[in-house]
Amino acid sequence: MSLRPFHIAFPVDNLKAARHFYGQILGCPEGRSADHWIDFNLFGHQIVAHCRPDAAPCNRKGFDSQPVDGHDVPVPHFGVVLSTEQWKELAQRVRLAGVKFIIEPYTRFEGQVGEQSTMFFLDPAGNALEFKAFADLGQMFAK
Repeated sequence: MSLRPFHIAFPVDNLKAARHFYGQILGCPEGRSADHWIDFNLFGHQIVAHCRPDAAPCNRKGFDSQPVDGHDVPVPHFGVVLSTEQWKELAQRVRLAGVKFIIEPYTRFEGQVGEQSTMFFLDPAGNALEFKAFADLGQMFAK
């Protein structure tokens, strides 16, 4: 199965901070940009940070969450399913940059169908991000 890249646009309150976080910390190459938005290549997917200070999640109190495997998972969130090696490298890069994890990197559903490594953290605007890697990618949608 060949997947097509997804596209998501999301609000940030500071384009300079977004450029540093997504470009330098997460290692996303920058695409086109204008005074009020920046395209990034997030592991082959197009994400667009739009400067909307009043709409950025950091202007809310906290974030909504739902319990999953004993953790409060932020809702909404977005991210990418990576290879195990990419996931480990990203976790190390984020940790070394001093980014605070909402949910520290760990293995969820260990020994069960759908076993996956996951981590959650916020960008500077308060957008919640999840990156995961499956022990067996074929179980991504397994019940």
